[in-house]
Amino acid sequence: MTYASLLVHLQPGRSNTPLLLAAARFADRFAAHVIGIAACQPLLVVSGDGTVCGDVFTDDQRQIERDLEGSHAEFRQHLAGHGKSLEWRSRITLAPIGTCLAAESRSADLVMTGRVPADGLDLSRLADPGALTLEAGRPVFIVAPDAPPMAFDHALVGWKDTRECRRATADALPLLAQTARVTVVEIAPIDEIDAARSRVEDVVAWLIRHRVPAESRVEVAQGQDVDRLYRIVDESAVDFVVAGAYGHSWLREWVLGGVTRDLLLGGSRSVLVSH
Repeated sequence: MTYASLLVHLQPGRSNTPLLLAAARFADRFAAHVIGIAACQPLLVVSGDGTVCGDVFTDDQRQIERDLEGSHAEFRQHLAGHGKSLEWRSRITLAPIGTCLAAESRSADLVMTGRVPADGLDLSRLADPGALTLEAGRPVFIVAPDAPPMAFDHALVGWKDTRECRRATADALPLLAQTARVTVVEIAPIDEIDAARSRVEDVVAWLIRHRVPAESRVEVAQGQDVDRLYRIVDESAVDFVVAGAYGHSWLREWVLGGVTRDLLLGGSRSVLVSH
């Protein structure tokens, strides 16, 4: 079991260095074919009489071309000599960027993307990570901008006994098998600690049968689960986190907050999520 093909999504008009450094490590570790992709939505400006403003449209098209060409050059610069082979795709689409990427993910075993920046209000060049995770049908590895270099030393599986978490852990198997140490953590109320310990030990035994060097850890819930999870990540020098996406209603969790949303948007570690 491996990741034979990676789809690496670059954000046009921005530096993608952390993502591309991680992609190069993945490409080498799995001898993978790497597909780089950047996508933009065109700007449609309509005047009062219902016609498209030609000059604005032309200027936007030129900027899109420059941004896509810049992303292509950045991809080749960082990935040259890495992996089995390279391929480039650029797309101009009227669909949301996440939807466009989800369709392209048919070509890959794993989708890699950067985290949406704090000022990422312009979704004409950015993918909503929640929508991408929901639609891709593939695991999504989201690279944090300040994440340490991928060392494949220590991974953390944030365990909840849900379909999404089981799916994510299975999707992460090739990556976990390449990692020196894997800790499966469940954060549970005090009255569920024994049940949580049993669940986590089952997961660890399953991973060991797949030759993944796994260990268990159960913590008593104190306040917000994601805050406790971040503390464990920082204390344990974790390279990346594996988590199931949207164990509750997607709309409720995205609007009101939740562990999934916080993992996608915050933290100093990269995260592999799956739905």
